[in-house]
Amino acid sequence: MHYRECRTAESGIGMQFYLTPADGTGGRLKISPDDFIVREISSHPEPKDDGRYVIAEVTARNWETNRLIRIMSRSLGVSRERIGFAGTKDKRAVTTQLMSFEMPIGNLERLDLKDVSIRDAYTARRGIRIGDLVGNSFEIRVGECDADRDAIEEILEAVAGGIGGIGGFPNYFGVQRFGVIRPVTHTVGEHIVRGDLEAAVRTYLSSPSEYEDEAVISVRERMVTGDDWNGFVRDMPDSMSFERTLAQHLAENPDDWRGAIGALPRNLQMMFVHAYQSYLFNLMLSGRMAAGLPLDSPVAGDTVIPLDANGIPLHENPVIASSRNLDLVERQVRAGRAYVAISLFGSESTIADGEMGDIEREVIREAGVDREDFIVPGLGHCSSKGSHREIVCPVRDLNHRIDDDGYTVSFSLPKGNYATCLMREFMKSEMENY
Repeated sequence: MHYRECRTAESGIGMQFYLTPADGTGGRLKISPDDFIVREISSHPEPKDDGRYVIAEVTARNWETNRLIRIMSRSLGVSRERIGFAGTKDKRAVTTQLMSFEMPIGNLERLDLKDVSIRDAYTARRGIRIGDLVGNSFEIRVGECDADRDAIEEILEAVAGGIGGIGGFPNYFGVQRFGVIRPVTHTVGEHIVRGDLEAAVRTYLSSPSEYEDEAVISVRERMVTGDDWNGFVRDMPDSMSFERTLAQHLAENPDDWRGAIGALPRNLQMMFVHAYQSYLFNLMLSGRMAAGLPLDSPVAGDTVIPLDANGIPLHENPVIASSRNLDLVERQVRAGRAYVAISLFGSESTIADGEMGDIEREVIREAGVDREDFIVPGLGHCSSKGSHREIVCPVRDLNHRIDDDGYTVSFSLPKGNYATCLMREFMKSEMENY
């Protein structure tokens, strides 16, 4: 099978192919936050009158999730650990999700933030935790397209047909995993895995992007090798809140690189090594596509993950496709009851057999990492056991409509998958346009 090669900067984060051969419409996402609407498909905790948690639906416009939680905790006078959420959302978007607040329900009335609304609050005995969602629905508008209206219609139909043909799209980790403007998250994670914590911190602090403000670029350039941490804190604009956390720690604890990383929010610490694993996964998936192997059916040696009755992958019950069971496993995959999966390499990972196993081992060999590297002493939130990830992301309710200045695509995805990886099939734009 032949897949279209990606020739944009996305190839640098391992996304080297497209499923569909059609030309793209071009264009940009998120010209306005209102162009990217995300609503969680949530599982609500059971209401209880005596519950210690307040559950509420929070809609935020143009808020980065970690910053929103930080400002909420400050406004409410509670630690950020008492605010629960199921998944990190895009900043330049309008997002609706369930959150939990460990406090009396009346205290929620204190919250009055710009472009944030709270509805349908009730009490429950358990809060919201990372992963407590079924999926997300999206309504995404593309503007400033390169193609004209007739060509857009043709491209949308062709791409939708290709996606329908395999029941989904290549399940890459999208650009948000690495940073759209400054894709360094996986590089920070790689330094952590290799034990070079100073390089990890300095990479996160420095590595300026041409798309950032001059004030940000100036501070980042000074932090490449400098150690005037108090001066850096003073000169950082408000947008560099996490960088300020690192610099403040180093001002008080010089050369304590491990402690600096540990001072960051827990989910951000986890994101670094997870991003590096995501980069390796993207390379493995691209390797499979380069070899012309199918995405929607297994070959001998493949790892296959069955789904439970709710369509949730059972990663703890992988099946290895072999010459003896290949017909049965293939039927399960074709029926949408199982998916071929690739290793998310970590300290307890297993590798596929056969041709896919050779591809996975080659990526790991070229990276020069071992399983034990993903156990990070003193930084438990950065350690990762690894897992598997399905190579096709299923799509539901895929629709599109064209207007005078672009088009809108609506659809829903299971949790943990990237809407931009679907949109790139339609757009085939430069990475910064996502």
